[in-house]
Amino acid sequence: MNKQEANRKIVLQTEDLTMQFGGVVAVDHLTASVYEGEIVALIGPNGAGKTTAFNVITGVYTPTNGRVRLFGDVIAENKPRGKMKELYKGEDADAYSNRIVLKPHQITKLRVARTFQNIRLFKALSVFENVLIAHHTNLKAGVLRAAFHLNGHEEKMMAERSMELLRIVGLDHLADEISNNLPYGMQRRLEIARALATEPKLLLLDEPAAGMNPQETLDLMDFIGEIKDQFKLTIFMIEHHMNLVMGISDRIYVIDFGKQIAVGTPAEIQNNEAVINAYLGVAE
Repeated sequence: MNKQEANRKIVLQTEDLTMQFGGVVAVDHLTASVYEGEIVALIGPNGAGKTTAFNVITGVYTPTNGRVRLFGDVIAENKPRGKMKELYKGEDADAYSNRIVLKPHQITKLRVARTFQNIRLFKALSVFENVLIAHHTNLKAGVLRAAFHLNGHEEKMMAERSMELLRIVGLDHLADEISNNLPYGMQRRLEIARALATEPKLLLLDEPAAGMNPQETLDLMDFIGEIKDQFKLTIFMIEHHMNLVMGISDRIYVIDFGKQIAVGTPAEIQNNEAVINAYLGVAE
């Protein structure tokens, strides 16, 4: 760690993060840090374990071994237990004694949001309704007050914030459009807007440029930079589109067969022989 990193706040940290399914190791001792205000990319070949790592970080999976910290607090920790003690292929099987597992909704409340490789909108609902639903994660009124419509002021505020967010992302003129009718690039933008409605500090993007044409990808690059600055976000993303990764990332982690093989700036990664051999191909 250099002096500049030592003075920065760590938002997300994984320690020896391992996820094993039966005898298959999907993520192998991933140790990574994401600092406040950074855009950090996680790249690697298909099947390298990138989305699995995101699923552990967001509480979808309980890690087989290792620890995840968010803003310094442990949100996931485990060690091989039961039958996995015999199947476990990694090291440090007894390094982590606790079993701490936060559910996805609990992690969302800690100001973490994510998008998915395959867009997961409420396709039959309008653009506005998709964003409004996400605002309800921050609803302060109790169940009874909401059931008897005694939280009118809060509902009004959420509706206003939803429209303002749509305006910021350039979708306000499509507020009443059914989300499934939007062009692909706009559906991606809506999914990110919905994630922003949860008021995250950390935004995880899983292949945001998947399925986009070159112009849509360029627009997305500008869009990610804009929302990062406007919403004061830290961003951790998985992406295969190397122009996007190299054009917007502060640092890049590279994994292959679940194991980290490199970390560095875009320039360092582009010239890393191990990365070229495993993923990027022959350098120009």
